[in-house]
Amino acid sequence: MADLIYFINASLDGYIADEDGNFDWSEPSEDAYAFFNDLQRSVGTFLCGRRMYESMRVWDTFVLDDLPEVQREFAEAWRDTDKVVYSSTLDAVPEPRTRLERTFDPEVVQTMKDKADRDLQIGGAGLATEAIRAGLVDRYALRVIPTIVGGGTRALPDAARIDLTLDTTRRFDDGSVLVDYSLR
Repeated sequence: MADLIYFINASLDGYIADEDGNFDWSEPSEDAYAFFNDLQRSVGTFLCGRRMYESMRVWDTFVLDDLPEVQREFAEAWRDTDKVVYSSTLDAVPEPRTRLERTFDPEVVQTMKDKADRDLQIGGAGLATEAIRAGLVDRYALRVIPTIVGGGTRALPDAARIDLTLDTTRRFDDGSVLVDYSLR
């Protein structure tokens, strides 16, 4: 069985985007990108909501030769990942290896985990909240950015109690810190 990993960039005060929806303050350094690349290579399927899909879909369109090496490696790993987009408003998802689901069904996701030979990753706070409340998330990997944004989209849901064990920490050269937890 594969793990479902919730990996997200979060401000020090726990937000993935500020009140205006901006997340430009979380731009990773090459060191952090290299970590993202390794993580993405370990993921077979990426689950995301509409907003995360719209942010990430550019990685399927970039001309690889135009990208710096570390970003090209991420794009290649991204393109090698199956994507499931959960949206009731999108008409289609034209990118390769991408399929559209209208609703999030915890039983379907559990079956995906049971059958997968590579980990799954979930992105986007709203969708992750559904998976967290359904007890599906096995690992919580947060890259904490040394920025306080004061409000916006919370990285973790309110009213959820989950006991975790710290597995890994890592400091990146941009001052951000990875904290990687698994279920206790």
